[in-house]
Amino acid sequence: AVVAARGAGLTALCVSPGVSPVSPIHVYTQREVYGTVGSRVTLSCSFWSSEWISEDISITWHFQAEGSRDTISIFHYAKGQPYIDDVGTFKERMEWAGNPRRRDGSIVIHSLEPSDNGTFTCDVKNPP
Repeated sequence: AVVAARGAGLTALCVSPGVSPVSPIHVYTQREVYGTVGSRVTLSCSFWSSEWISEDISITWHFQAEGSRDTISIFHYAKGQPYIDDVGTFKERMEWAGNPRRRDGSIVIHSLEPSDNGTFTCDVKNPP
C-alpha cells in the first residue's frame, strides 16, 4: 500500500494598526509525497524571509487525516528545541530533520501506516 501526503505551504503577512507592516515568510513544501507502508518519508519544509532568523522562530506541523475535518498539531519547534506533540499515532514515529538557521523545518515520519494519508501543513513564524 502507498501512503500519500499532501503538503500545504503558507505565506504569512501580518499588519497591526499603527505599526509598520511585517515582512512575509514564504513557506515551501512538496505538493505530494508518497511512501510505502512500513517505510519512512521526509516531509520537506523550507522557508524564506528577507529578515534575519530570530532566536524566537517557531515551526509547527499540523495533520489533517484524509476525509477528516479535524486538524491536529503533531510537531512544534520553539526556543531552539523540537517538541513532538503527545497526540495521535505520530508521537513514537517522528524525527526532527530541520535546521532553522538553514531555513529548513523538515520532519521525518517512520514506519508509515495507511492512516497517515492526509494533508500535512508546515507553519513558520519568525517574530517580531
